[in-house]
Amino acid sequence: MLLCSLTSQIEDNYVQDACSVTRYRDICIHTLASFSHTAKHSPSRWARAGVSVTIGEAKKVSKYLWIRRNDTILKGRNKVALLDCVESFQELLDNLHKSLGMLRKLNFREFDSQMGDVKTWLSAALTDEDTCLDGFDGRKGKVVESLLNRVSNVSYMSSNALALVNKLATTGPEALQKD
Repeated sequence: MLLCSLTSQIEDNYVQDACSVTRYRDICIHTLASFSHTAKHSPSRWARAGVSVTIGEAKKVSKYLWIRRNDTILKGRNKVALLDCVESFQELLDNLHKSLGMLRKLNFREFDSQMGDVKTWLSAALTDEDTCLDGFDGRKGKVVESLLNRVSNVSYMSSNALALVNKLATTGPEALQKD
């Protein structure tokens, strides 16, 4: 029992250390805790995990938005904003998938260029989320509030993923040796 408790504390330290660079630490710790056993001190594994969980959440929100697009409750400007969100989330998912694909094939020789691409795509994903949120600016209602909360959560996760990628980038290609 003592060994399990010690192992759990060590794994908690891994995720807390990884998430220390993020803006939304509680979300980071909650969404990435299950990766502690495998990621440990590997900045590239934490970066991949951050993008992976963001993709999972973005897919759920994208599906929710897709279903809501036929909702008769939303009319006028809210309906237009929702349709823009659906489109933005497709672009967002493309950017997240490109980021994860690049993170999976990092190498010493092209590391700086690859990291530049990943940071650009993740920044674009954040812009896509902002575009979605901006469409509902000043709007009220339960449906709008639910949409905003879901999109904001993906935005927080994307921000955390970008922070983990930035940590990897500053560690340099030497971080690949910890994989």
